[in-house]
This record gives sequence, structure tokens and C-alpha cells, in this order.
Amino acid sequence: MSSANVVGQRIRGIREGRQMTVDELAAAIPGEKAANMKLVDSLEQGELVPSLTPLLQIARALGVRLGSFLDDQAGQPLVLTRAGNLATATRFVGSNLGKAKAELNFHSLAANKNDRHMEPFLIDVNPHDGEPVLSSHEGEEFIHVLAGEIEISYGKDKFRVGTGDSIYYDSIVPHHLHSADGRKAKILAVVYAPF
Repeated sequence: MSSANVVGQRIRGIREGRQMTVDELAAAIPGEKAANMKLVDSLEQGELVPSLTPLLQIARALGVRLGSFLDDQAGQPLVLTRAGNLATATRFVGSNLGKAKAELNFHSLAANKNDRHMEPFLIDVNPHDGEPVLSSHEGEEFIHVLAGEIEISYGKDKFRVGTGDSIYYDSIVPHHLHSADGRKAKILAVVYAPF
């Protein structure tokens, strides 16, 4: 089963468990309600590879953590992730509504950790095409580049971040992360999003 199908099933399960309609969920997400309804429906049907920002907004509207869509299972108070034993990648696109600008393959480093407040990931950043579409969400992001080079569009500024460099920013400012110069990169990312 694709990661889009798994994420969509989890969104639907949580929404239905809270006895919310798609219409009610769409109204609780920032932005235009009609576009939000299309987004939620496409995600739940597994027709759309999600991007991170709308997933964070949906998680907030449902009152759950982002991990509830990605890897939550019966939780443990401590999780040890050994080298070579990464969780299955969840693929995201770097913009809304499936207009792929960059593919990001997220490998959770805290799968099954219960009650976590941060989402740590190893992320494969693949080359993008076209202009990035900036998006924002509540919270903070910490990025450390393990290999290659990325570019962060942050508001009106752009930052190139290379191997060994890190950047920490408030994610409420419109931003976009993508590979630099059309080459792959690998990053460690820790995302905090209050709910």
C-alpha cells in the first residue's frame, strides 16, 4: 500500500472517530473551504501525495500530532532506531495540491514513540523543478544537512545550507525546502508543531 493511501486512511479514521464530516474538517483548516474539501477528499482517497504543510494543518484541526498520520501505533516511552533500520519512507511533495516541486522522502526516527512533541526525520531531498511554492504552519523546524546542499526559501530571503550546516526557523513564516543545483541531499530534520 502506498504512503498516500496509508496517510489518507489514517486521516479518515481519525476524522470519523471524532464524528466530523469532510465539510467540518475543511472549515477548520486555514484557507478556502472548497479547496480544503478537495484536498481532504483527495488525501482520504489516496489520490494525492501529500505535502507537509497541509498535513500539519489537518493534524491541528483534528487535534492530533503529525505522527498520527505517519507512524503511530501502540506507543513506547523509548524508541531506539539503529543504523540501517529506518522506518519505511513516507513521500511528500514540496507544495500543495499535488503540484510537485520537490519530492521529500521522510524516514521517521521516532516511530512508535508515544506522546512525542517533536517529529525527527531523516529526509532524502530530491531535485525539484520550477519555482518553489512557499507555505507556512505553526511551529518550528531544525534542519541539519548530512550530505549535499539545500536551499531554504524563507519569506523573501533564500539561504543555501551545505553539508555540516544547520538552520533553525519559525515555520509560521512562509518557507520551502528544496535541493540546491538539482542534486540530491540528505538532511536530519526535527519538526515541532503545537496542537
